[in-house]
Amino acid sequence: MKNTRILIALSLIGLVAACGGADDSAALPEAQPAGATNADIGDHIVHFSAQSTDQLPPEVARAYNIVRSKNRAMLNVSVLREADNTPVAATVTVKTVNLTGQLKNITMRQINEQDAIYYIGETPVANRETLIFDISVQPEGVDTATDVRFKRQFFTD
Repeated sequence: MKNTRILIALSLIGLVAACGGADDSAALPEAQPAGATNADIGDHIVHFSAQSTDQLPPEVARAYNIVRSKNRAMLNVSVLREADNTPVAATVTVKTVNLTGQLKNITMRQINEQDAIYYIGETPVANRETLIFDISVQPEGVDTATDVRFKRQFFTD
């Protein structure tokens, strides 16, 4: 039950963090429509979110060996079987670039909990940097991988 609460907290933090923020109100960017947070890939649904790691509660960061920092981004991916919403294992790889084409290395690691399987990875991020996440997902038992793309801007100041 505790692990389920942690997973829910991580998901909610991702949604809240997607709003971004900055201290300089004169330089605040215009609000943009929220992007997709999941993708239907046939018999499975991929859920994804990215946020700065300083948004994580300290106990969650410690439990998963994540460095809390406004200058680090964390990607969280999970795969569910659509028929019954059951978490499934998958091969998840990520290629991430910023808007200037600079490659950002993210190594994903699988987290198994009582009733959840998800994948997390981290990378450094600069203020107002926009990252494009190209996620390749191949659920266990599926012959081919499917690609999912989303982008997210980070505010660190």
